[in-house]
Amino acid sequence: MTGQSSSGPLAGIQIIELAGLGPVPFAGMVLSDLGADVIRIERPGGSKDTPSSRPERDPLLRGRRSLVLDLKSPGGIDVLLRLVDGADGLMEGLRPGVAERLGIGPEDCLARSPAMVYARMTGWGQDGPLAHAAGHDINYIALTGALGVIGRAGTPPVAPPSLVGDFGGGGMLLVVGMLAALLESRASGQGQVVDAAMVDGSALLTTLLYGLRANGVWRDERGVNFADSGAPFYEVYETADGRYVTVGALEPQFYAELRSLAGLVGPEWDDQADDAAWPELKIKLAAVFRQRTRDQWCALLEGTDACFAPVLTLEEAPVHPHNVARGTFIDLDNVVQPAPAPRFSRTPAAVDHPPRVPGTDTSEVLLGAGFKDEEIAELLAAGVVWEPKHDN
Repeated sequence: MTGQSSSGPLAGIQIIELAGLGPVPFAGMVLSDLGADVIRIERPGGSKDTPSSRPERDPLLRGRRSLVLDLKSPGGIDVLLRLVDGADGLMEGLRPGVAERLGIGPEDCLARSPAMVYARMTGWGQDGPLAHAAGHDINYIALTGALGVIGRAGTPPVAPPSLVGDFGGGGMLLVVGMLAALLESRASGQGQVVDAAMVDGSALLTTLLYGLRANGVWRDERGVNFADSGAPFYEVYETADGRYVTVGALEPQFYAELRSLAGLVGPEWDDQADDAAWPELKIKLAAVFRQRTRDQWCALLEGTDACFAPVLTLEEAPVHPHNVARGTFIDLDNVVQPAPAPRFSRTPAAVDHPPRVPGTDTSEVLLGAGFKDEEIAELLAAGVVWEPKHDN
């Protein structure tokens, strides 16, 4: 199937993405940034597939071609299976069993393209007692212990935005699974199914903490450990102007640097590991940080070995000098968003284009898959596929 050109390391790979929310579009974005030709299959009237009322301004949808296809019609299933013939992989985020009932499950697709990778993204996984239950990020990370470690001493757990389950443990794990299976397929000539679950991925992200706990250096209580706001040298502090800064001076040499620059003089600061003294020292250090504004603390500590950084808003982060120098953020059609990552020396990742209006590439994708003009006209007339009307 003919696709768009790209200079990224995945150039020449074609992935079909069945539209959904959260981790699947994130995975599609990452793979597209890395050079894959990702074709996003969107449902008619697909407002449920993006939290934005203007999908063309949703950075999660950038870089892909868009085809609107009615998978509830027999004709739509036939179209998708013909697209599968030329694809290296497919990603879906349906509940277990739904793809099979539609006739687009792993057996259906691998029968047509035996070397393809069929990657499945769910919250609970394809099996297990909870497999068919509804859920969201907060539920998946609760079950693995990840949510239980987020929060301050004596308070309930704090639900973070959908980063740990949906994107870190979900979408990123889906990308890893897709890439690993594609690499293996190149060697074996055989495809396989990837079962990526947010509950599995968020559990994997807590591996360090399970190891620390096994070694007796991490307690189940929130906010009492060295890296969860329990220690004075690893904390968020308010400044004189009501803004916030962070310190993460875990190692002794970095703690010494923080003491020196912040003026933490006295024997009470000497024993960094004395956790019994941490609550009182946090109160004292909080008073110290309230003596200067955030920018004054930045002038004193930023760029030193005190392990310091200001807490920036989503508006401030893209214009911080370090992020500007690195090109960490980009502006596409007046939408500021994170740039592709990681960096490659020879085959740089890039965003080919801003998000499309759903259906923009319907005819192009079908032509590339071998459909004739008259077939496409029939599919459009029957409502099996759809494309936006263009003003003359």
